[in-house]
Order: sequence, then C-alpha cells, then structure tokens
Amino acid sequence: MIIESEHLFWLRAVTHAALFGALFTVFYHVFHSWPRRRRRWPTLALRQWVRGRNYPSFLLKAFGLSGRADGFLEAKERLLARGGLRIDPVAYELLRRVAMLGAVAIAAIGYSAARGGWRLPLADPIGLLTGGAVAVVLLVFDRTLLEAFGKHRSQRIMKEIFVLSNQLLYYAGSKMSLHAKLTRCVPFSRTVRADLQLLLHEWYEDAEQAIRRFKRRLGTEEAYSFAETINSLRLNEHGSYYSLLRERIQDYKEKLELARDSRKETTSYVLFVIAGVPILNTFRIFVYPWVQEGQKLFDALG
Repeated sequence: MIIESEHLFWLRAVTHAALFGALFTVFYHVFHSWPRRRRRWPTLALRQWVRGRNYPSFLLKAFGLSGRADGFLEAKERLLARGGLRIDPVAYELLRRVAMLGAVAIAAIGYSAARGGWRLPLADPIGLLTGGAVAVVLLVFDRTLLEAFGKHRSQRIMKEIFVLSNQLLYYAGSKMSLHAKLTRCVPFSRTVRADLQLLLHEWYEDAEQAIRRFKRRLGTEEAYSFAETINSLRLNEHGSYYSLLRERIQDYKEKLELARDSRKETTSYVLFVIAGVPILNTFRIFVYPWVQEGQKLFDALG
C-alpha cells in the first residue's frame, strides 16, 4: 500500500505494533505450554564456557560496561536467576546491547525505505520499522520484562511448593527419613523437579550445602522459606516444625489467592487492549478513506 499521508503512516505503524504484540503473546504462551526437553551436557559445557570467559577491556568499554559497579551486575544476576536464566550477567548485557544496535539499524532501514518509497526484497518497510522499534523497546525495558517473568515463575514455583508442602505434611507421622519423604514428593513437581532431584542426589554428600544450592538455583522467596523448613526438619524432625510447615502452607494459600485475583484483573485489561486491534483495522480500511474524501470535498468547496 502506498503511504498517502503522515497520519496513515503512523496509523499503520501503530496497527502493526499492536498485531505484533498480540502475536508475541500468543507464541509466548504456546512455547511455554510445550513439554521441556531434558538438559544435555553440551548446554552445560557452553554455559560453563561462557561463565569462564574473560572479556577484553576494550569490548566492555565500547559497550559501556567497564565503569559499571558490581552492584549493577549482581542485581542483574539476581533478576536472571529469579527468572530461571542462569546466564553470566556480563554476557547478557553484551548480547542485549549488540541486539539493541541491530534493532536500531533495522528500524532505521525500514523508516528510510518507507519514507523514500524503496522496495526491499522479502521485507515490508513498515514491518521492519515496527519490528525494530518493538525490539528496541523490549531491550530497553528488559528489567521490567525480567521482573514480570520472574514474578510469573515465582508464582509457578509457589504453586508447586504449596503442593509439595502438603504432601510432606501428609508424611508427618511416618517413620521414613526426610530424604525418603522428599523422594516421594518428586512426582508431584514439574517446574522444580530437576532442582529437587539434584537436591536429593546431593543429599548424602552434604545435606546443608545441597539445600543451600537448591534455594540459590530457584532464587525465589518461597523457595528460600521452603528450603529453610526442610533444613529445620533435617536437624530436628519434631512436631513443632510441622506446625511451622502448616503456617507456611497457609501463607502460600493466601498468596496464591491474591495472585489469582490479580491475574484475572490483568487478563481483563489485556483482552480490552486486544479488542482495540480490529477497531483500528476497521478504521484504517473503511473509515479513513471516507475521511480523506471528505477533506478533499471540503477543500474543493472552500
């Protein structure tokens, strides 16, 4: 479509951005609903290689990371850990800034092609402009996205810890060891299953260190409280600690109810925004040409 005016150009850009956001939301939930494959050794080797890298000082200085305080990288590492991303914060920042430069270049090419009327092979200029602009916004506000993703993961972990705590409370009067009770709780987990199995494998080597690594891997407040409860039960499996576990279960239940209410409210707002996309398309396709014709008629009469 030939861009006829400045208003139509920006209207198309806004419509493409809204459609891109809707498609991003759909694919995000579709990909997260797929079953996860087991982690393989090459992934672990690549992660260890990235963590062990010493980046050149000129590269860090070129991307504005040489003067960053350690507190900034530690906060970024906590955000990544809370979201389940065990990535070196320096490598993450380098990749983010390189991707940001690439997105700015793509958006600039799309804008120049749209304004100049160029034809790009296998690409729509408006699509390039919109995709690059949306990518820049996502990369600039990555902290907000990481916090939202970490909150979503924290709620999933809290839901599973609630189930695990109830199952552990079910074995309160049993003479089984704590390790055996936790082993019987594994089938009731999904998100934390790999970390819980690793905890059980490391249990007899050093239980305290295994619990500490378990809560560091999960990186959420609920995981910290659950790990502290497990450690207390390991030291002294007394009935009072199971009373503490009951209190924690009640806290988890209240938090889950609050999260459910908040999620319902957020969903209603998202549906309201998505409902505006067809209205924008209707205006762009049917109403705007009539507005243009009316303007031409009034200009001719005046």
